[in-house]
Amino acid sequence: MTRSTTLSTTGKLTISARGLKGKQSVRATFRLPETTIQLLGIVASQLGLKQKSLFDQLIEDREILSKVAKMADATDTQSSKRRQKTFVLSKKSLEVLNSVARQQKIPRDLLVEISIRRLLPIMHAEQEKHEKRVRVHKEMKACHEQCRKLQKKTGKLLGKEDRAYLLSENISNSCASSIEGLEAILKNSKNLEKHETVDLIVPFKEQASS
Repeated sequence: MTRSTTLSTTGKLTISARGLKGKQSVRATFRLPETTIQLLGIVASQLGLKQKSLFDQLIEDREILSKVAKMADATDTQSSKRRQKTFVLSKKSLEVLNSVARQQKIPRDLLVEISIRRLLPIMHAEQEKHEKRVRVHKEMKACHEQCRKLQKKTGKLLGKEDRAYLLSENISNSCASSIEGLEAILKNSKNLEKHETVDLIVPFKEQASS
């Protein structure tokens, strides 16, 4: 295969300087309610994502961001105290944000706030899941206590060298190990219990595309 042929078949793989620059990370500062700032951080943590990655996903799509901006008049924004927060995001996302805010004549901070609040359904779902895990944890501990009692009883009946005792011991140890694993998950989700969402109003229902 000649050099010219190779180049022609890989034309779609060409990397542009403009595209690469759009991937560069930049910093931008916004004035947002504390609960909104926390919302982004908590959801990112629960989903195992970096805040930058999640922030970019909320901002980088011009079409979706334009729809979000058009919903601003029907949105109940929070009256709570705001503070400055600097985020890291891609240069492309910042350009889209500035462009849409300018075109829709909406404050950039408000557009960011509404965009982040789109995460509320995920936040509520994660809180409900956490509450259910707490209940499961309680039941698992009760189950472990029963396993320990059975292990002790088996030891008295057959002795600790008997195979039945060893099996009961394995069950008890396995249950304890599972509880430790669940407790680690609950520890990582502890911030869900502390975060109040009563003042966070879902800004809008995303309309189905026509």
